[in-house]
Amino acid sequence: MRLAARRHHPCAAVGRAPIDRDEAVLPSEIARHGRGTVQPPLRFVKVAEHSVPVPIAPVNAVLGEGPVWVEREQALWWVDIKGPAVFRWSEADGVERWTPPLRIGSLGPAEQGGFVAGTERGFFRADPRAGLYEAIADPEALMADNRFNDGKLDRAGRFWAGTMDDREEQAQGSLYRLDPDLVWHLVDDGYMVTNGPAFSSDGRTMYHTDSAKRLIYAFDLDADGGVSNRRGFASFREEHGHPDGMTVDAEGCLWVAFWNGWCLRRLSPNGEVLQVVDMPVERPTSCAFGGHALDRLFITSARIGLNENALAVQPLAGALFMLEAGVRGIADRPFG
Repeated sequence: MRLAARRHHPCAAVGRAPIDRDEAVLPSEIARHGRGTVQPPLRFVKVAEHSVPVPIAPVNAVLGEGPVWVEREQALWWVDIKGPAVFRWSEADGVERWTPPLRIGSLGPAEQGGFVAGTERGFFRADPRAGLYEAIADPEALMADNRFNDGKLDRAGRFWAGTMDDREEQAQGSLYRLDPDLVWHLVDDGYMVTNGPAFSSDGRTMYHTDSAKRLIYAFDLDADGGVSNRRGFASFREEHGHPDGMTVDAEGCLWVAFWNGWCLRRLSPNGEVLQVVDMPVERPTSCAFGGHALDRLFITSARIGLNENALAVQPLAGALFMLEAGVRGIADRPFG
């Protein structure tokens, strides 16, 4: 099945408008319940105190998500699930926008060009520039209320994406893996709001979140993509927000966007909160490393559910932000 899309149009940019905010840091469940003592990991880089997220694309996304750096283009791509929209930003071209014919939750760059995508109708091949969207498989064709949400490529170039009840009423979301041979696998289920996944720097650990439970899981990951030993990695209280999309840096630390939390948190491989980066928006949604040296962190955000008073306080809700992270990310291996 091929679907047509509307042509894109350029967007403008705006200067930064950071805010200051005190934020409590919540240690991981591991530390709270005494299963070992977590010592301060002094070997980890600390983001400079003066480094703040800068808005680079004020696109007013309803539900911005799925940032991914495409190295061959030196460009950041992301989506607005509810728009729907697909965006591209580069220093050379600024911001471009396309309107796809269906809602897209996440994109993974494909080796032959274009993307593999998790959508409201399953896995697709997507080429937003050409307006081509071709169905691969729909693991949940009989679940009309479900859609794909967040997704990422692992270190071997496999695409992982989670589904969720779009009404957020039933815990009927699942995590799937799509291999380069286009065969999909059910990995885990029972999620209300799936987010992540993310993968450790050595490729042996996968992180995945149920945002509704405010809980990040860790799994052992083998060379063939099999997972085992699901365990709680870190959990958070309501007042700290809900862990959303995430990525891993070259030091093995996990960067997590916090929905309703006004911040990002950087967690050690043990689940300890190392640092909090304040955001000028209430609902950051996900993050990905990019730039020539992979030392810039790009952060998506949302404005869905915010009333006029809330938007007056955070006019940049829905924008794409960039942070000089002070640490590098890890290059993705393309799908295929």
